[in-house]
Amino acid sequence: MGDTPGAPSPLAEVRPEITSDPRVAAVMEVLSGARLEDVAAEHAVEAMLLRRWVRGFVEAGVSQVTNRPVGDVARERDRFLATFMHGLRSPLAVAQMWVGLLKDSPDDARPEVLDHLQETLDQLNTRASEVELLTAALLGRVTVRPDDVRLGDLTHDLVPPERIGGDGPETPLHVDPALFQRILGDLWAAATAARPLPRAIRLESLRLGPWREIRVVREGSPVDTAVLHAMFEPFDVDNASTRVTVGLYLARTLTVLHGGTVGVEQDDERTAFWVRVPAEPDSDHPRSPTEKSVR
Repeated sequence: MGDTPGAPSPLAEVRPEITSDPRVAAVMEVLSGARLEDVAAEHAVEAMLLRRWVRGFVEAGVSQVTNRPVGDVARERDRFLATFMHGLRSPLAVAQMWVGLLKDSPDDARPEVLDHLQETLDQLNTRASEVELLTAALLGRVTVRPDDVRLGDLTHDLVPPERIGGDGPETPLHVDPALFQRILGDLWAAATAARPLPRAIRLESLRLGPWREIRVVREGSPVDTAVLHAMFEPFDVDNASTRVTVGLYLARTLTVLHGGTVGVEQDDERTAFWVRVPAEPDSDHPRSPTEKSVR
């Protein structure tokens, strides 16, 4: 039987903050029959990314309707275990190496070895913090507290404000300052460390349709596609030579909590790591800090 004439749409029972999300709006347009490529162009997102959103939306809906979430639970468990091991394996191995050297070192060389060991333990602590934050985000336990800030307020550790290109340091953002600063730092670190090393690196901002895009642009030869894949999907590979950790996976997870997305594009001369977040704050909370969490 169909809906009763005059009955409210099922969408009317959905929380407004869900249907007002630009990603959900784009998916709903595609599911309503609009051409995917046209919707992608209208919302200023790549067609491949929108296709992934639609697939994830449908798969999640099928799981809910058929009451078969067991596979999702197993995947979350496996993802957590992979995250934990991937984030800690490399610095732990280095720390063990320095401990071994410390045992065999002459007395006059031990201070230098201890310095290296302390540096490695600091890295291990950083990785543990990354894993803790990523796990909390995957479990829906990270609360986003967006506020009105300027881009220049979040980039002091990366570049001087006067060196930010595009719309510059005055670019307005409605984000969680601490979390978004981490996102930018992870993108910057990835762009800086990826081989071959860049000739130069810069930060740019621009308005792209409904999005505010921040780009970390590195000048130089392109990054190997396998390394780029490992940066964004580190748990799909088991190759220590890629020299990546959970950084960009964490950056993407935190960006999703902001209602945005991250990506990369490159040619023969430059590679741009970018993050996009909604240019306008949530209409339900136009100018005041809000709290969002994903469960």
